[in-house]
Amino acid sequence: MSVYIITMQVYVELALAENFCMDFTLLSSAKLITKNICSYRRVACASALGACFAVVFPLFGLSGAWAVAVKLLSGFALAAFGCRIKSVKNYLKFSFVFLGLSLFTGGALIAVFSLAGWDYASGGGYIISSVPIGIPLFAVFLLALGCKVMAKKFSARANKNSCRCIIYKGDKSVSINGFVDSGNKVYSGGVPVSVIPPSAAQKLTDAQALSASVTINTVTGSQKIKIFTADKIEIYLGQEQHTIKSVKIGISPREIEGAVLHPDLL
Repeated sequence: MSVYIITMQVYVELALAENFCMDFTLLSSAKLITKNICSYRRVACASALGACFAVVFPLFGLSGAWAVAVKLLSGFALAAFGCRIKSVKNYLKFSFVFLGLSLFTGGALIAVFSLAGWDYASGGGYIISSVPIGIPLFAVFLLALGCKVMAKKFSARANKNSCRCIIYKGDKSVSINGFVDSGNKVYSGGVPVSVIPPSAAQKLTDAQALSASVTINTVTGSQKIKIFTADKIEIYLGQEQHTIKSVKIGISPREIEGAVLHPDLL
């Protein structure tokens, strides 16, 4: 499927940009749906070829079955250029998804043009419209792709900072999930203080009997929390184990999801 921009005539530069954006969006969508490992550089090269073909195709003067056949063959050719072919099944899956998306998008555009009252002409396997569609679709796709990359990066960072730890005091111990918080700046006598939920602290010590405390700053203001010294803490980051002895532990005044470990521990 091809989309051209026109006022009273077709401008080649705009037609190339419009068709490149449309083909890139459709090929990239096929890549994501089929989980094909082709690079976006390869997709861009195939999109450039598709844009050139779309601009010269009307000059052939084909119509009817011949026009449809040539458009289908060009779709399979674009899929061959754009995807990473591991097997015939892999290639056909990518091709049919790409062609299916093209047909669906073409039908959707005709419906939108009709409802909005925008001028367009269709036939011979392509659509001519005064309204650019491929370029904004391309921009939306890039925005969505950027959001996905950023979300993946933040997720990887969160997983990197998350950990499992075991806290020991006397003959008692508690295993708890937590994370290393770079924003934790709590110290007691120059020693870093990690914070655990009260439910975990109950398994290690009697909070009511503790006299030592330290002031922490939260979004609701400053408040004092009870602290005690654990014999040691074992922190597991992936396959790495870190053991730190004589660790200051603060008891959160409210139930929290897990341990908030001080970054200075590592």
